Amino acid sequence: MTFPLAPSLALALLVGAFPAQAPRTITGIVTDADARTPVAHARVQVDKTVATSGADGRFSVQAPVGTVTVLVEADGFFPLSIDLIVPDAGLANAELSLARNAGFASNVSVVAPAPAAAPATDIVAPIEVLRTPGALDNVFRTLQTLPGVAATDEFGSRLAVRGGAPDQNLTIMDGVEVHDPYRLFGLTSAFNPETIQRFELATGGFSARYGDRLSSMLVVENRDGTRTDALAGSAALSLTDTNLVLEGRLPAKAAGSWLVTGRRTYYDLVASRIADQNFPAFADLQGRVGWDPAPGRTLTLFGLRSRQDAAIEIDEDDARGEFQDDTENDLAWARFATSLGRRGQSQTVAGFSDTRSTFGVDARFENTSRRSNAPREGGFGTANVAFERALSVKDVSLRQELVFSLGNHVVEAGAEAHRLATTLRFEIDGDRNPAAANGSSVRGGAGLPDLLNVVERSTRAGGWVQDTFPVGDRASIQAGLRWDRPGSTGEHLLSPRLSASFAPGALTRVRAAVGMYTQSPGYEKLAQSDYVLDLTNRAALRSERAAQASIGVERDLPGNVALKAEGYYKHFTNLLIGRLESEASRLARLARYDFPADLQSSIPSSPLITTMPANDGRGRAYGFDVYLSRASGPRVSGWASYTWGRATRNAYGRRYAFEYDRRHAVSAVGAYRLSPRWELASTVRVASGFPRTAPLGVRVAAVEDADDRDRDGVIGELLPDRDPAGRLLYEVDFGSVANLNEARLPVFARVDMRVSWRPRGATGRWEFYAEVINLLNRKNAGALEAELEHDPGADRPRIVEQRDQSIPRLPTVGVRFRF
Repeated sequence: MTFPLAPSLALALLVGAFPAQAPRTITGIVTDADARTPVAHARVQVDKTVATSGADGRFSVQAPVGTVTVLVEADGFFPLSIDLIVPDAGLANAELSLARNAGFASNVSVVAPAPAAAPATDIVAPIEVLRTPGALDNVFRTLQTLPGVAATDEFGSRLAVRGGAPDQNLTIMDGVEVHDPYRLFGLTSAFNPETIQRFELATGGFSARYGDRLSSMLVVENRDGTRTDALAGSAALSLTDTNLVLEGRLPAKAAGSWLVTGRRTYYDLVASRIADQNFPAFADLQGRVGWDPAPGRTLTLFGLRSRQDAAIEIDEDDARGEFQDDTENDLAWARFATSLGRRGQSQTVAGFSDTRSTFGVDARFENTSRRSNAPREGGFGTANVAFERALSVKDVSLRQELVFSLGNHVVEAGAEAHRLATTLRFEIDGDRNPAAANGSSVRGGAGLPDLLNVVERSTRAGGWVQDTFPVGDRASIQAGLRWDRPGSTGEHLLSPRLSASFAPGALTRVRAAVGMYTQSPGYEKLAQSDYVLDLTNRAALRSERAAQASIGVERDLPGNVALKAEGYYKHFTNLLIGRLESEASRLARLARYDFPADLQSSIPSSPLITTMPANDGRGRAYGFDVYLSRASGPRVSGWASYTWGRATRNAYGRRYAFEYDRRHAVSAVGAYRLSPRWELASTVRVASGFPRTAPLGVRVAAVEDADDRDRDGVIGELLPDRDPAGRLLYEVDFGSVANLNEARLPVFARVDMRVSWRPRGATGRWEFYAEVINLLNRKNAGALEAELEHDPGADRPRIVEQRDQSIPRLPTVGVRFRF
């Protein structure tokens, strides 16, 4: 949860004081002091005149010339009472910032300037997650439509944010770090939008309150249950799951509320009876209780239990085996919030999380990227895939936050500690994947060891202090310093951060931020990485670092339209990469090959990337984006964005494109209200393809000689592989590190469409919708799989690349009911 900066924060820009004359109009905007977002439906009162802010937070109210008292009230916020000076000429404009009511006493009176809002921060309302076509009620899929955010693949939920890797993203729920925010292979998320207050994504420049990540931060705030009804709730059914939410006030005269929700897949219950086998499934149960034992004090308890089970048997003509993906997540925390006099607050959060996952495959299948040049299909080789990855992350955490108002300054300070216990077992008994150009790839790279078994325990601690204060009437600054001490490396790291905002006019805001960020080595991060690294000797490593800078300009336009343009720059150092194998290891590997002289060119003689880590990587990312949004309108609402960016990495003696470098991306999400009951919505995304490593040709495949078939008395050497007819088998050659990411995937494009029907309009209890994902049935290319086919004009097969990892046209229906 984002900690409120004060029970009442206000910054008013008014000019002059003149004798009372005819009433004038005060215009302005009501904002959330912490989130820096508009507050809709706020009640603004001057004497007996009352106005209500719109969906964009803007209001207009009549007031007499001179000094007036303005009272602002909104659900979920502390009321604000402030004296303003209304001039008899010129503009009368005010920005009124409300502090979120998180259980602190309403008699605490702290007045300070609204904080500087860092650029590159996007607020996503839960209702937007529920109604974005193609999102499947998954916040991560909604975030993919925002500027600077890219999905690493079409199926999953991992994100690459402004040139950062998926493992460089931090997810915080109510002040507690979430190590596995995905469910069902990333098709859905750990967060039920029905129980969320808001989502906030910082794509860069986040404050000193959080650390140990380089790229971005997603803050998730759960909402309290209703305090007005004894029992209320909602039920929903979507493509991925069905869920039920129950909530109500605490019994008797206790001040507080409770909320319980459960989700479960349902298709597996039906499909398993038809297909006579198990299908992937997940279920979770979540509860939250908030209690006010005394004025100004709130105790909140939260618990989450989630289980995912995926055990699939494969029995086809070209594939046989088993697939397993089991995940268990347990999360609990207790939070105590209290006021400290009239100008301070304290919040303490104690959390526990336990994440366990097992992923494995034991199968044999026809390998279409390995074959002889036989004219028939019988020339294909066979791939023996046998590996298992078991990861466990236990995190016991304690976080203390303090905030004080000292004159015009809002000073925040805090500390946190994590006791981490991680276990990783990675075992490969089968073939390596020659299509994985990077040898440390989790997809079975050639540099992975047969067995990696690691148990690590460490304590990570951090602290911060930051001050927010005004500069004149139109600007504010937030300056912070963060200290981190990761137990994995024993370093003491200082990260200064600075952000500022300036309002040159009533409708325009300029925001900027600069800062240093660090990320310590840890398996809790590598769980989201594309690569496997052996962190056994972490003491020899250093934390990764990034320097970031960003600047943005926002402009309010007529018709509830807002326009924002931002530029950013990130410079990465000490990045963890897998080392190239040593010369001794390379020569030992080559010594196993027993190829005749005419086939020596097929031996992969270049050094492989291994799982041994080194801080030898560097990189940079820079770009800009433009974001246009309309929060509400008579019929049309939504947002659209364009992003241009470039991300590179320096490693292995060369500079090359980062895996998720995306030069151009256009996204648009729009809804059109046909009537009070019917709504048509669509999501359109077009983006340039990610870098990829393209095949350079084919080479003769090798096979281990386990029974001395060449009768030279040597067991275990590598011989040229052949099909049953004695023809040489070939495999795709992706070259050395010099070929990494030298090509690109095709353009990505997808259109999703949804039609919603609310029988009694927006205030009704029922909502039905029909949706088509990938309406045009475009076959995108999450990867280009290199296959070999017979070449009648040559002595070896030729390469044919097939598009893979694409979602086909997928129709779905859903229903929601509230009671």
